[in-house]
Amino acid sequence: MMRLPKFEYRVPREVRDAVKMMGDAGPQGQFVAGGTDLYPNMKRRQQTPKTVISVGRLAELNRITGDGQSGVRVGAGVSLTDLCEHPVIKRDYPMVAAAARTISTPVLRNMGTIGGNLLLDTRCNYYDQNYEWRKGINFCLKKDGDVCWVAPGSKKCWAVQSADLVPLMVALGARVRFVSTLGEREVTAGGLYNNDGIAYLHKRPDELLADIQLPPLNGWRAVYKKLRRRGAFDFPVLGVAVRLDMEADGATVREAKIILGGIDPAPMEVKEAAAALVGGRLDAERMRSAAEACYIRARPLDNTDFVMNWRKQMTRIYVLRALESLQGE
Repeated sequence: MMRLPKFEYRVPREVRDAVKMMGDAGPQGQFVAGGTDLYPNMKRRQQTPKTVISVGRLAELNRITGDGQSGVRVGAGVSLTDLCEHPVIKRDYPMVAAAARTISTPVLRNMGTIGGNLLLDTRCNYYDQNYEWRKGINFCLKKDGDVCWVAPGSKKCWAVQSADLVPLMVALGARVRFVSTLGEREVTAGGLYNNDGIAYLHKRPDELLADIQLPPLNGWRAVYKKLRRRGAFDFPVLGVAVRLDMEADGATVREAKIILGGIDPAPMEVKEAAAALVGGRLDAERMRSAAEACYIRARPLDNTDFVMNWRKQMTRIYVLRALESLQGE
């Protein structure tokens, strides 16, 4: 049985208390909300904070305000279940509710939060093992070792970004707000992620993710498609998020964004695929061109489920499925 290491557990009453506690704890501190990622990592000794600061009960982080006309702010502590079931999200942002519903299982969605999903640790077959297993291979570059077993000749960690909401938030152009003892700052979802399996976030350890802002609805369409072995529970081995902004005629694509997840340390924007769609109708030829562009860019490695070449082949199919679902709208 894997057990948690010893740590001090603190429960602030307000956001300002939480960030002060983190400032006092320093590098040995860690925020936790649902704990569905942090606690398993602690049991595997991938993360060993001395102080864990619970933010799950902070009222400011558990609100959803606004609507599709003005945009919506979602507190980072909102559970994935509440995100799926919130009437405004279901009505105005059904693609967000649908993407959240693909995450894990109902029990874990009751605990997990939108903020936790956006900050999810990168994953790899050589990293997501218990301590003794990792010690048996002399650890890996991401934690305690000096070799990336996925690509031994590389000095880069290739653990992949496997969070379902990340590609969609990047495609939508969502913004995230951080709070710390130094003040507040906002960044785009696309600017949050770094293409490195170790330093995968442009975020300081002392910063608390406070909320996520979804853009107003201005005629755009979006969808998320997920490839995994089972119909539930599993992390994605490929995620495809597409956003299309249409002209006034409702048929011509004015702007497009296609984001791939589950194949690289950061969500991958395929600008060549978007270029294949912009300026014309969403017809079969343009959709095939966009899918082919994504296939060319996708270069999954052998560090998650399924054979990597098959995962690459599936990129075409899932991009087409995503585009065809938007075509139907």
